Amino acid sequence: MAHLVGADGRVEAIEISPELAASAAKHLKGRANVAVSHRSGSEGTPPTSDVIYVSAGASSPLAIWHQALAPGRRLILPLTPGRSSGAMLLVTRSGASATFAARFVSRAEFLPCIGAQSETTAEALRIAFETRDRREVRSLRLGPPPGGESCWLPGEGWWLSTEAPGE
Repeated sequence: MAHLVGADGRVEAIEISPELAASAAKHLKGRANVAVSHRSGSEGTPPTSDVIYVSAGASSPLAIWHQALAPGRRLILPLTPGRSSGAMLLVTRSGASATFAARFVSRAEFLPCIGAQSETTAEALRIAFETRDRREVRSLRLGPPPGGESCWLPGEGWWLSTEAPGE
């Protein structure tokens, strides 16, 4: 990632495991554009970011992640129901709106993200992956989920919609 952002970019690596955080800090100490923190990525307030890449399975796209996105920037996370397989969700912030463009880009299996798994949402997500086509998802919307056909997955204060942003 340090190569991808270039010399003018910055990578904030967050790792909950003390051993992995220490190892990453050791191996990346020569990279001036990388900072490694030992903490949970599901807590706190990340800096405004161009890209947020989550590398542990979440049953929900946490508010702190999409709130930290600069306009036009992206969040990619494995949306997974617990230890079951799921899919990588790509979310793009279009502005200050409560609607983000979103689509699944590939299947995924990750260890669960501590602090980003809800049993209730995980079960709803598992059912959605089994009964719905993930290619239908077009947006992530904030607020209470509506009833109706456009709600692909209801979450707590968010939902995935089959309608594109602006519809």
